[in-house]
Amino acid sequence: MRSILHFCRIAIIRVVDFFYFPFLRFIPLEVFRYGVTGGANTVFDIFLYFIFYQYVLDKQILDLEVIAISPHIAAFLLVFPITFTTGFFLAKYVTFTASELRGRIQLFRYGLTVLGAILLNYIFLKIFVEYAGLYATLAKALTTVIVVTYSYISQRYFSFKTARISRAAQS
Repeated sequence: MRSILHFCRIAIIRVVDFFYFPFLRFIPLEVFRYGVTGGANTVFDIFLYFIFYQYVLDKQILDLEVIAISPHIAAFLLVFPITFTTGFFLAKYVTFTASELRGRIQLFRYGLTVLGAILLNYIFLKIFVEYAGLYATLAKALTTVIVVTYSYISQRYFSFKTARISRAAQS
C-alpha cells in the first residue's frame, strides 16, 4: 500500500511540475503546486457533490428518522469527508513536503484551518450579500479570493509548518 501511495505521489508531482515551466518567473513552485492541487480538489469536490446530489440522493430529503436533511446539505455532508481527506493528502505529500511535523499534528491543524475556511466563507458571504448588497456570485468570487489566501497562509505557516533555519546554519 505504501509503495502505491509513493508511486501516486511521484506521478502527481511530475505531472504538476511539468506544467510549472511557463509560470517559473512569476510564482514559487510551492504556490503553483498549491494552486493546482487545491484547484483539482475543488473540481473533484464539485463533481462528487453533483453525483451525490443528483444520483445518490436523487434530489430527495435524507430522512434519518430523528432528523431530516435537505439534499443539498446532505450531499455536502457526504462529500466533505472525502475531499477533506484528498485535500490533506495532496497538501501533505505534494505541496508542503518539507514539513517535519508529525502526521497527526498536521491532520489536526489542517482540520482547524478547514473549519476556519468554512467559517470565513459563511461570514464573508453574509457580509457581502446581506449587508453590502452584492450579487451572490460576485460575493462568492470575492470570498473565494479571501479564503484561498487564508488557506494557503494558514497551511503554509501552521498546518504544515517547517522548521526555521538560522542564518548561522545557512552559512
